Amino acid sequence: MTERMMKKTVLITGGSGFIGSRLALRLLAAGHEVRVLDALIPQIHGDDPEASPLYQSIKGKVDFHRGCITDRSLLARCLHGVDAVVHLAAETGTGQSMYEIQRYVDVNVGGTGILLDLLANTQHQVRKLVVASSRAIYGEGKYRCATHGVVYPEQRTAEDMEQGLFSPRCPVCGAFVEVEATDESTPAKPSSIYGITKLNQEQMVLTVGRALGIPSLAFRYQNVYGPGQSLSNPYTGILSIFSTRIRNGKSINIFEDGRESRDFVFVDDVVAATMLGVEHEAWVNDVFNVGSGVPTDVNAIVRMLQAAFGKQVPTTVSGQFRLGDIRHNFADLRKIERVLGFVPRVGIEQGISRFVDWVREQQGGKDAYEESLRELAEKGLFKGNAS
Repeated sequence: MTERMMKKTVLITGGSGFIGSRLALRLLAAGHEVRVLDALIPQIHGDDPEASPLYQSIKGKVDFHRGCITDRSLLARCLHGVDAVVHLAAETGTGQSMYEIQRYVDVNVGGTGILLDLLANTQHQVRKLVVASSRAIYGEGKYRCATHGVVYPEQRTAEDMEQGLFSPRCPVCGAFVEVEATDESTPAKPSSIYGITKLNQEQMVLTVGRALGIPSLAFRYQNVYGPGQSLSNPYTGILSIFSTRIRNGKSINIFEDGRESRDFVFVDDVVAATMLGVEHEAWVNDVFNVGSGVPTDVNAIVRMLQAAFGKQVPTTVSGQFRLGDIRHNFADLRKIERVLGFVPRVGIEQGISRFVDWVREQQGGKDAYEESLRELAEKGLFKGNAS
């Protein structure tokens, strides 16, 4: 039996979450043993976290430990006898991170620091580290200027966006630029506290992994969606937000001009990429994009969702915007295909169909979207209307 196929004991921090629970089941199906550390926070799992479908999907199948990644003694116990760690535990949400700064830094940076400190200073058998990073570390990412070629724009200004000028500008001449696929050599320019913490996480993991001789991979996930995604958490992305509003017959407010785009990657593809990282047998200490490699704009997402639900709701393209949001980003996947053999399998239309089928089966949850916008507006981070 090759190393790639050898049975491992894998600790997944955040392992009862959207991605983590599906990864746990995939690892179990492949013959590995799985331990999970998860705080079961209500923002993800609801007011009765132990009744959440995500937790229930792994209950009794994994060695489960409830607690926070910042609990050093608990984390030390969870590391005992573990061959690989997949570090998913994190506070997520770019907008929320801009006003819950200490919480995001304490959990994302502090929790990762505790994990790595334990690996550096205690006895263990960990021989693989995988950390979930994010496309948020890039900020706007890679663009092309007609005059200056490839450029990496700075964060868009409120002054431009208030005038309805939503495209990024060339940092050299100020002209508007066209998006290109963002590769891993793109300079990191995070535009949110969340993005900064994810960059810190991957830098810490790769640096300590290299020093300790532990192969380490940081996966820069794009916009992950699919069955199991929280429908009540307003910070989990527009697919869950819009689906909840369509199902409840509520209107949709499309920010900017609706032509802003994202790389939407189906959760099963993300799990497949992460599995490849866990089971990869050769030494590697590097970062990898994980996405579909295809940009889809928000207007198209709304059309596809309404078609899939067979239901139309009032839709407004408002020109409103959130400070810190990016205009476009989609992944260049050549590196992860070359090194790990990853190729995404689920296209956006198929993925949305599968997602909507799942949404139809769920009980109605709290729609906290408007409340989240009020919080952003109170902090001066949500602005409107472009004319």
